[in-house]
Amino acid sequence: MLRVTTREKKTVAAMVRIYCADHHGSRDAVCDACRELLGYSHQRLDRCPYGDGKPTCKECPVHCYKPDRRVEMQEMMRYAGPKMLLRHPWLAVAHLWQERFRKVPSRPARRRVASSVTPPERPA
Repeated sequence: MLRVTTREKKTVAAMVRIYCADHHGSRDAVCDACRELLGYSHQRLDRCPYGDGKPTCKECPVHCYKPDRRVEMQEMMRYAGPKMLLRHPWLAVAHLWQERFRKVPSRPARRRVASSVTPPERPA
């Protein structure tokens, strides 16, 4: 069984290929703009605070995409999503199943980054 983030990466990659082929005419490989969007989405999935317990991005209470990238991704998914059932049925059904039945976990605690700077001492 695939890890959730691995499956989501495959799903997003398939959607980007469908969108790019139909909108940018790229048949063999995705164009530079779509490759950049795909790289950004994979980076966001890698950094998701929920890890493998993550809900689908649509259901997630934490929005990790920049607003302009989020709009791009929504447009791409609205177009490619319905086509996924015919072209990649397993990925589409797995995504829909996760969206429908996986409960949204409570918001994870913020990660604390250790600081290399020591706080100044207070005068006595």
